Amino acid sequence: MSTSKAVTKQSTEADRWAPVRDLPPSAKLVAKVLDYEDSLTQKGIAEETLLPARTVRYALTRLEEEGAVTSRFSFADARKRIYRLTI
Repeated sequence: MSTSKAVTKQSTEADRWAPVRDLPPSAKLVAKVLDYEDSLTQKGIAEETLLPARTVRYALTRLEEEGAVTSRFSFADARKRIYRLTI
């Protein structure tokens, strides 16, 4: 890979995470977990990150406000929401 392609790839990756850059560390961790896991419930995120449920709720709220995460109802259990990273 040429140097210019490597620089372009790095800048594209940095631009991708721009909406998350100024958020708290917990929100960044949740975003990274969703990046690896594709989509999870709030409980699944809490289990993966080892964060308290309240912290996960706050992080998801902040990520949704920034447009970095979307949510939908679970078809298996309508009481649960499935979260997915959109950036």
